[in-house]
Amino acid sequence: MLFIFTILIKLIEIYSWALIIYILLSWFPNARESSFGQILARICEPYLDPFRRIIPPLGMIDISPIVGILVLRFATSGLAELYRWIA
Repeated sequence: MLFIFTILIKLIEIYSWALIIYILLSWFPNARESSFGQILARICEPYLDPFRRIIPPLGMIDISPIVGILVLRFATSGLAELYRWIA
């Protein structure tokens, strides 16, 4: 059971880093149009879309990725707590 929780937590951490990299790509011109940027868009955009529908942008700042990363962090904490409760 520990193995499954460890794998899930690592996958969430990797996905969080993918989101951070995807966010940073928006700071560089044409970075999201590169093949790497398009791959990250296919991975990250489906997750970020529901947050963007709920949270409107504040001027030119989109805070939905920050909320998405926080949700992933809470999920990691929840999995760790669930494991402590089960074990």
